[in-house]
Formats: sequence, structure tokens, C-alpha cells
Amino acid sequence: MSPVIKEHARARLVTDARDLPVVPVELRYDTAAAPDTVQVAFPGGTEWAVGRDLLERGLRAPVEHDSFRIWPCGRAQLVVERHTADGVDVVQFDCAPLIRFLRRTHSRARTETAPA
Repeated sequence: MSPVIKEHARARLVTDARDLPVVPVELRYDTAAAPDTVQVAFPGGTEWAVGRDLLERGLRAPVEHDSFRIWPCGRAQLVVERHTADGVDVVQFDCAPLIRFLRRTHSRARTETAPA
């Protein structure tokens, strides 16, 4: 059974407020459950399932798939926008913890697929 990779990060909730509220999030990756998906867990139990490849491509250029739009914001942030029937949620992440997390997921995937 593969261990789950977790990374704690902070996200800024993009709202009409002058100062963007910062919330803790947990990034999770489980190759056994969903090898192409990153779970983003927000306080209060809300979770987003985002394609790992989509996040990676969004670090370099704007991308869109299903209900997600992702794009780089300057050199140090990433914006993730999610559309649902209830409206639009927008969060901004610092790239460094996200990149570190994605690198760890690739290391795990390589380890698990390497011949014994």
C-alpha cells in the first residue's frame, strides 16, 4: 500500500475584501486512490480534486479543464478558479510549496513503478 503524500500550504481566498483572507489547506496525493489527482482540502471539509497535470501546466501558462481554470500570477503565485452551480471560487497559492509537493508526487510515482 502506498503512503499518502501530504503538504500543508496556505491559500488566499480571492474576494472583494481589501486584504485577501489566508486559510490553511492540505495538499494530498495517493497513487493507490487516484494517481492523476491532487486533493486540496480546505477548512470546514471542502475538498477539490484537481488533475496533477493541470496544476503543473497552470504553473507555466493559463489552462482550463472541466470546472477549473488555472493560471500563473506573476512569478510566485498560482490562481485556481473553480466553477460550480453555486458560483465561482477563486484561490491563490504561493508556487513554492505547490512545486515542492508536485516534485514529491513524481518521486513517489517513479519509486512505485521502478522494477524490483
